Amino acid sequence: MTLISIVVPVYKVQGYLRECLDSILGQSFTDIEVVAVDDCSPDSSGQILAEYAARDPRLTVLSLPANVGLGAARNAGLDAATGEYVWFLDSDDWLTDGALRAVANRLRASTPDVLIVDHVRVFWDYTQATSALRQAFPTAPGAEVFDVRTRPETLRVLHTAWNKVTRRQFLVDLGLRFADGWYEDVSFTFPLLVAARRVTVLDRVCVNYRQRRTGAITRTRSARHFEMFDHWGHTFDWLDAHDEQADEVRPQLFALMIAHYLMVLGHGSRLPRELHRDFFTRAHADYRRRLPAGGYAVPGGVEGLKRRLLAAGRWRTFAALRVVQRARKMVRAAVLAAGRPVKRGLRELARTSRRVLLRGYYRLRLRLPMDPNLALYAAYWYRGYSCNPAAIHAKAAEMAPQIESVWVVRRDRAATMPPGVPYVVAGTWRYYRALARATWLINNVNFPDYVRKRPGSVHVQTHHGTPVKVMGLDQQRHPIGATSMNFPNLLRRVDRWDFSISANTFSTQMWERAYPGGFVSIDSGYPRNDRLALATADDVAAARTSLGIAPGERVVLYLPTHREHQPGWRPEFDADEFAEVIGPDGWLLVRSHYFHDRDRTGRAPDAPATGRVRDMSAHPVVEDLYLAADVLITDYSSAMFDYAVLDRPIVIYAPDAAAYAMARGVYFDITAEAPGAVATTFGHLLDVFRTGAVDDDAAIKARTQFRARFCHLDDGHAAERVVRRALLGERD
Repeated sequence: MTLISIVVPVYKVQGYLRECLDSILGQSFTDIEVVAVDDCSPDSSGQILAEYAARDPRLTVLSLPANVGLGAARNAGLDAATGEYVWFLDSDDWLTDGALRAVANRLRASTPDVLIVDHVRVFWDYTQATSALRQAFPTAPGAEVFDVRTRPETLRVLHTAWNKVTRRQFLVDLGLRFADGWYEDVSFTFPLLVAARRVTVLDRVCVNYRQRRTGAITRTRSARHFEMFDHWGHTFDWLDAHDEQADEVRPQLFALMIAHYLMVLGHGSRLPRELHRDFFTRAHADYRRRLPAGGYAVPGGVEGLKRRLLAAGRWRTFAALRVVQRARKMVRAAVLAAGRPVKRGLRELARTSRRVLLRGYYRLRLRLPMDPNLALYAAYWYRGYSCNPAAIHAKAAEMAPQIESVWVVRRDRAATMPPGVPYVVAGTWRYYRALARATWLINNVNFPDYVRKRPGSVHVQTHHGTPVKVMGLDQQRHPIGATSMNFPNLLRRVDRWDFSISANTFSTQMWERAYPGGFVSIDSGYPRNDRLALATADDVAAARTSLGIAPGERVVLYLPTHREHQPGWRPEFDADEFAEVIGPDGWLLVRSHYFHDRDRTGRAPDAPATGRVRDMSAHPVVEDLYLAADVLITDYSSAMFDYAVLDRPIVIYAPDAAAYAMARGVYFDITAEAPGAVATTFGHLLDVFRTGAVDDDAAIKARTQFRARFCHLDDGHAAERVVRRALLGERD
């Protein structure tokens, strides 16, 4: 019999599921089975499960025909489990390294009914808060086996299912199931602990308990928090049916129930304000109904006062006490911040008077009505007309001509704007006026921090590439590549987004975890790739002719990405030697990354421009280069995902792959899941072209798999889908 069955209910966790599964299946201890229950998840979680199940037989996927909720999904997983022990793990959490082996060793040594493991809370900024496990046990239990009557403090351990590993037959014999509704852990955990005769504690952190910024029940304001009364009711009904087991711990459970009620009532982000009094009334009724005959230990101070007011049903006094407590917190905060306004004023004075006047003008314009037919576009920090915003702009001109479109561009890049495209220069009066008036703001990066999200405005974040390197909050794990990042400010920018444009389901998954917010993902494919998806032979010929490339000449495009953690570093690449390998009828086009690697003219400072080698860094439209090229060489650049739409050979040249992954962080190993041949040295790269490996059967197979994963949405109609959803408000 397998030792441990890990049951993982899955619902709307596409951004976190991979990390969860990797943390289980990647452990050195392997005597496990994983039962993943797809609770009719509407996102791409089911696809992720299928991908993992195809490569690891230890993972079984149960796909439920309808959404049944967390409790019923866990029950379905329990019914399918075959292990000696069962562990319910939430699919947005993940195990620590070595956790399974440590758990297995304790299970084999102690044969408990229930093993309790420790955890840490991991917040969105990757700070951690330890659990109260050690506080719950004034005397460490070590490897001792006990029950809750001899160690009643066990009941103070967080009442969740995922911090307990339970003997499956004990659970089956007990007949304990998860009930429906929120707070289902309450009516499962406490009967489980009271009934168990053999409990032990592993004083080791085994679970990383993710504190999600959005999407968690504990951060959802809803009347469904009233469902906790049902689960505490189920708990005490079970106690009433098992008096011989429960009487000794009834006072402790009553105290925990009241503390839980008061915590939820006092938590500002859970209950709508208009329901506070009703919640108090329900809690008062439970207090009267469930109070043990011998009473319970009432804490002192303000907490004790709250309980006495709840017992008496004195809502008005209770509410007044809360107002007083909030006022005290505000006073303390005001005292701490007393010196800050002066510092802010000094900083304001240090700014130029023009900027102060312009920002003041912008704030005044925010008080005036928006223009219901104005869309403001930008790309790459106001570098000009390009990328996804440009493709959306062009399609909007066809489909929604009633919407006036204006671009933002830097003064030094204004000359690059296409004829007939209206624009404002960043930092001018017209710029701030348009910024305040626009109903739609469309950008492939974020607008500046001073931009305010107006009620009724629509912010569209198009992004500018499928991510290989980690992005957003995930960069906190790789601080070398994020030295200038201000993550709280980043999240404030994310909170402005209404829509996030996704090139593929993989990007959707990564954006969800990297940029947790309330935006809606439009899984449309990339608008900028419509031109590639719809390109004809005439389009390709025109692109080559515009670059002076004759028919029959071979074109290799080299696009290395930027290493922000290694400014100025470039992979070894001898352009002249490479040009000799591709022959006299070949062209090598080299284009540097737009970020920091070019001067104001757009030219790379050390780019080659001799013979059959040309620097194309200043060429304004990269899609021209894609169409003209027969082969792409790149490393970690998102260019590979765009170029793959054309179904042409791609070579990954990544001599620093291991160092890049360690320092900058990557979402997947591009050398293992490449779109074609891989070279890790310059000599190897030359051999790839000399031997024909650039487009042999292995390269074609890799490219086919890569395209199926990353290019499935690029059908030439991505911009249309974005215009319909984001600008015209169509839901289908």
